[in-house]
Amino acid sequence: MKKEANLIHSPDSLTEMHRLAGLPAPKHPLISLFNGRNTEMKHAPTGAHVLKYYKISYKPKLSGKIRYGQSYYDFDEGGLLFAAPGQIIGGNNEHAVSCSDYILLIHPDFLLNYPIAKKIRQYGYFSYSTNEALHLSEEEKETIHAIFTMIDTELNSRIDDFSQDVIIAHIELLLNYANRFYKRQFITRKVVHNDLLQRVEELLNDYFEKDTPGLPSVQYLAEQLNLSTGYLSDMLRSLIGQNAQQLIQEKLFEKAKELLSTTKLSASEIAFQLGFEHSQSFSKFFKVKAKVSPLQFRQSFN
Repeated sequence: MKKEANLIHSPDSLTEMHRLAGLPAPKHPLISLFNGRNTEMKHAPTGAHVLKYYKISYKPKLSGKIRYGQSYYDFDEGGLLFAAPGQIIGGNNEHAVSCSDYILLIHPDFLLNYPIAKKIRQYGYFSYSTNEALHLSEEEKETIHAIFTMIDTELNSRIDDFSQDVIIAHIELLLNYANRFYKRQFITRKVVHNDLLQRVEELLNDYFEKDTPGLPSVQYLAEQLNLSTGYLSDMLRSLIGQNAQQLIQEKLFEKAKELLSTTKLSASEIAFQLGFEHSQSFSKFFKVKAKVSPLQFRQSFN
């Protein structure tokens, strides 16, 4: 039993996913929507699975742990969760997870020949971790539930030439509202995010003070904060107008100016201390930022 829990399933189709979960076959082979609370999942897979489709679900109350990527995250509140093809997602059998009110599964092929097929990849929240779910106000819940209801009604109606166009329009509306509500979440959780911003700056200062090998990366910061890289960048952009990579470069530039103006280290030594493999790369980086070379910048202080 324990061995089965470690298996990673990779259903090739929504029909196969429904079969693994003990659900009736979907009414459309490329999109399905069901209410987990009203569905008896007789054969739900015990292990994680690799997504071959987009998954959007609203969970009103969660307990235990959910696996996302290589990590597990505790959950006590409900929220709207997003996952994209290629991601590993699923619960473990040691921690029960409450059912979802809505689970929308969309195969990428359903979006082909529509602008949303490309645009959907630009929504950063599909790369957020489960602990970064979209928490909705009561009014926002009503809006999201109404869209799910419209999609469900269309899927259960007679298929005609307009069915796919209408469903695609509803999906676009859902994603646009999610984008708006995430922007609101960044604002309403500003106190928490300001603490995270301070932590980011402390991590970068410590990184440079300890002469850590190599340049600091967005992945490094995200791991230290237990955030996804996408959520970290979007959070920073909402607070300071810069994403994580831009903030790293800004801090790197400030540190370089400090070393050039207060020490006698050569440009090559500074480049090495800041994590650049080649002094030429450092000189190019500095000149782009300062519009002068490191040597010219230093000479301006003499």
